Formats: sequence, structure tokens, C-alpha cells
Amino acid sequence: MQQSLNKKIVLITGAATGIGKAVALRFGQEGSHVIINYLNRKADAETVAEAVKAQGGSAVCMQGDISREDDVVKLFAAIRKQFGRLDVLVNNAGMQQDSNFIDMTLDDWNAVINVDLTGHFLCAREAARLFMQQPQEDSDRSPGAMVFITSVHQNIPWSRRANYCAAKAGAAMLMKTIAQELAPHKIRVNAIAPGAVKTPINIENFQNPESKEKIMRKIPYGRAGKVEDIAAAVAWLASDEAEYITGETIFVDGGMELFADFAHGG
Repeated sequence: MQQSLNKKIVLITGAATGIGKAVALRFGQEGSHVIINYLNRKADAETVAEAVKAQGGSAVCMQGDISREDDVVKLFAAIRKQFGRLDVLVNNAGMQQDSNFIDMTLDDWNAVINVDLTGHFLCAREAARLFMQQPQEDSDRSPGAMVFITSVHQNIPWSRRANYCAAKAGAAMLMKTIAQELAPHKIRVNAIAPGAVKTPINIENFQNPESKEKIMRKIPYGRAGKVEDIAAAVAWLASDEAEYITGETIFVDGGMELFADFAHGG
């Protein structure tokens, strides 16, 4: 257990399902106060909150569309009012809306950019503002940490997902740029880039033998990722054990970025 996460106030966006849910549960195990942000899956969010409490943490659910500035401002105002502070932001919420590039509409493009990039900007900005107002007993300790959930596709092109890849690459550079700017304030900003991870969104690809075989060829480590793999990395990166790390991306991908097809000469 990361003792430094005990009693910490942690906001996780898009935490009702998938990776966000696993991250919430992990912080619950660490004894954190978890704020479960959701868009429209209230029942799922409440189920996650109960599971967090069952594991020793505490949790509240807060609805909000992170792609809307007014919603994000209200979300952080509610956090300030209820808790008085925030210790960790996990910028997790994301979406895909796939299309052949020549058929991609502006609505297709904006839907993904607005959540996966603009939403992360809005939440990071409000978190930074809150962190900078928080008094710290130890000037060498961070008043707050952010962890962005990006993707291996911030680096690896992926046909029919130009919007998603552009958003993830943009979020990766956003992370590094604000890490540089906020470092003098001891605010740490990092990212976790998952590879192929089993979630409710893509479970059918792993259940179909042909699709699964195609995925597995891309993973040198020989297995798909689990949401718990991502959650463990997020918790460590948010903890005091990673206090001297900022502006970095950790790829949790089973070696996907090693380009497995080249292992035997291409």
C-alpha cells in the first residue's frame, strides 16, 4: 500500500467503467477519498463508489461533461466546497468515434478532440489553479499531481482513427508542456500510455479468435493488458515514491512499442 495516498483527495474523470473504474478501485485500496466523475452512467458510477468503500476508501460521484467548460468549472467548485482541496487528478475520460479519414465529418473529429484533448486541458487547468492555492507544510513536496491517460497511439498511427490519434498525441504534448510550466510550483504532471487493454468497449475483439490473434501479434509480452495493470501504474505515479518524476510518459503496453513484427527480421 502507498501510505502517501491514504486520505488523499483523488478525482478520476470517466470513472464509471473500464480503466477509470479500475483506477478508482485501486485508489480505494490505498485508502484515498475518490471522486468518481461520470457523464451519463450514474448507476455504474454509484456501483463503483460502493466498491471503493468496500475496499477501505471513501467515494462520491460527481456528474459532469468534461468537454464543457462550464461543467468542469462547476465540478471543481463542488470539489473545493466539499473537500477544500484536491491532491490528484487522473485525466482518464476518453472516447473513440472511428471513420475512414475521407468520410470523417467535422462532428466525428470534434467529438473525440473535445473529450480526449480539450477535456483534459480544461480539467488540468482547473486542477492547476486549485493546486497553486493550496498551502503546503513541506515546500519540497508537491501540492498536487496529475496523471493523464493517453495511449500508445500518441506515437503509433492507427487507420480510421485520425481523430483519436491526434487527440492522444496532443494530450501527450499538452502534458509535457504544462509539466514544464508547473514544475517550479512543484506540481507534477505525467502520463500513462496503455497498449491493448481488455475493457468492456473492446472485449468483443478479444472474444473473436481472428481479431484476438491479430492483436496478440502486436504484443511481444504475449498477453493483453488488464485494467489493473494500468491502475497500478497510475497509483504509483501519483504517490510520493514518484515525487521526482514529472513530464514523463510510462508506456504500459506489454512491449507494443517494440514493434513485434520486426522481432524476426520484419
